Amino acid sequence: MVTLDFKTLTVPVGILRILEVIFTCITFSLVASAYYTTNSFWAWCMFTWCFCFCVTIFILVLELTSLNSKLPISWDDFTTSFAMLATLMVLTASLLYSIIFTCSGCGRQIAACVISFLTFILYAVEVGLTRAKPGEISGFLSTVPGLLKVLEAFVACIIFICLDFTIYSTHPGLQWCVAVYSICFIFALLVIILTIGRLLSRFPAPFNKVLIACNVLAVLMYITAVIIWPVYSFRDRQRPNSCPVICPWNIIIVVSFLTCVNLIAYIVDTVYSFKLVFFTTQT
Repeated sequence: MVTLDFKTLTVPVGILRILEVIFTCITFSLVASAYYTTNSFWAWCMFTWCFCFCVTIFILVLELTSLNSKLPISWDDFTTSFAMLATLMVLTASLLYSIIFTCSGCGRQIAACVISFLTFILYAVEVGLTRAKPGEISGFLSTVPGLLKVLEAFVACIIFICLDFTIYSTHPGLQWCVAVYSICFIFALLVIILTIGRLLSRFPAPFNKVLIACNVLAVLMYITAVIIWPVYSFRDRQRPNSCPVICPWNIIIVVSFLTCVNLIAYIVDTVYSFKLVFFTTQT
C-alpha cells in the first residue's frame, strides 16, 4: 500500500528539495532559451542541472509515497551522497558556465548563473542538514569520511574529463599518475556502492581498518602524482601566446590543481577516519 506522507514536504530538508527542483528547472530553461551549442562544457552544464532536477524529484516522490522504505538500499546514505554530489556538480557547472558562456550583455546567461549558484547553496545546506552529527548513529556516507569519499570520486571524474591522451601516452611518469587517479577512484566508488547497497556487513575484513590502510596508500600515491604530473607535463612545454580559457596548457594546470585538491581530501579523510576508529572507539 502506498501512503502519502506530506510531512516530508514541510520539513526543512523537504522545503530545500522543492526549492532545488524549482531553481534547477529555471536554470536549464534560461540556458536552453538563450542559445544551443555542441560545446562539451555546455552539454556538461545542461546535464548537471537536468540530472539534479530529475533525481531530486525522484527523491521527493519516493519520500512522499513512503516507497523509499521499501527499497533494498540505505536511503539516508543515498540521499546524503546525492546531495554532496549535486553540490559539487552544480558548483562546477556554475563556474564553467559563468567563465565560458557569459558576457556583460548576456542577461539570460547571467541570470542562469546567479540562480545556479543559489542552487549550489541549497544543496550545500542540505548536506549540512543531512550530515551525521557527532554521537548520531547513521550510515557511513552521512559522516565526514563518507562525504569525502564522494568528493574524492567526483574530483577524479573531473580529472579524467580533462586528461589528454596525447599528453600522457608517451610519458611513463604521467601514465603512473593516471593509474593513481584510476585506482583511487575505483576504491572510492566501491566504498560508495557497498555502503548504499548495505553490503559492508558482508565485507570479509574490519572495514574501518581496511579503509584507513587504503586511505594511507592513496595519500602516498597522490603525493607522487602531485610531484610527477607537473614535472613531466610542463617539461619542454611553454605557454602559447594565444591560450583561451580552454587550451591544453590551462587543462594541465587544472589537472595539477585538482590533484592537489584530492591529496588534501585524502589527508583529511585519513586523519578523520583514524580519529573515529582509534579515539572515538576507545572512549
